[in-house]
Amino acid sequence: MALLYFRKRETVENGTTPEMEAFLKGYSIEVMPRTAEKVEDFRALLAPGTRVYIAHIEGTPIEDMVATAKRLADAGYPVMPHFPARIIKDKAMLADWIARYQGEAGVDQALLLAGGVSKPHGDFDSSMQLMESGLFDKAGFKRLHVAGHPEGNKDIDPNGGMKNVEDALRWKQAFSERTDAKMALATQFAFDADPIIKWVDDLSAAGIKLPVHIGIAGPAKLQTLIKFAIACGVGPSLKVLQKRAMDVSKLLLPYEPTEALTKLAAHKAKNPDFNIEQVHFFPLGGITSNATWAIENGGAGTAPAAAS
Repeated sequence: MALLYFRKRETVENGTTPEMEAFLKGYSIEVMPRTAEKVEDFRALLAPGTRVYIAHIEGTPIEDMVATAKRLADAGYPVMPHFPARIIKDKAMLADWIARYQGEAGVDQALLLAGGVSKPHGDFDSSMQLMESGLFDKAGFKRLHVAGHPEGNKDIDPNGGMKNVEDALRWKQAFSERTDAKMALATQFAFDADPIIKWVDDLSAAGIKLPVHIGIAGPAKLQTLIKFAIACGVGPSLKVLQKRAMDVSKLLLPYEPTEALTKLAAHKAKNPDFNIEQVHFFPLGGITSNATWAIENGGAGTAPAAAS
């Protein structure tokens, strides 16, 4: 009987794989003004050029958002603030926000989304209305990202399914073909690679060619992730967490995204046309712990600016 020899998977210097290093290169991360305040020096955590999204939660003053954007821009990072349609009262307010971000922080990119409030504060109800305003093109924004939902969105499709989400994506695909701005889908976070792979492939089959920046939850306590998953309506991925919670040996250990990202990275390496372009981290367990995980798993591409 012949002996079978299995070659050990090649690793890079710090223990990650070449596939993972390539997949994590150029990742982005999300902060809020209050979480950013806890970070003394972003250059000690983030690689040069890391895009930093700033989430705009209802009730956060625009002054705090712009101050956070300026701090990050001054540290050398491209900033992508959220523009939640339902908390923007009218076109004048939208123009004011754009002018503030540009004038004080040099912002030229934005994530446009409906926003998590049920009742609009004014004229806008959807990201599509923000795009149709023409103000971002007029201001010369170079990037406009929109939200993606690998597991659906009960706010958009209250009866379940994906019809309204998919119709909106077709509209956004068409818009991307008539705007000068580069566009991409920045998705809700997920924990399971298989539904993500199917969703991305289904988009491509439907003619949705917008690059996907896949949302991934960073390291965090299991209880924290379950809380956020329930709040954000992340269905199939919640089952993954609940299964983990039933394993006593894993219950007290912090969750890390290693398993899901390893599978996605391997799939991307085998299928170069697979339409995930970048990873987008939601640091639910803290910016520092998420950035540290990326440094430890991403090789040279995730080395912080202060170390370069």
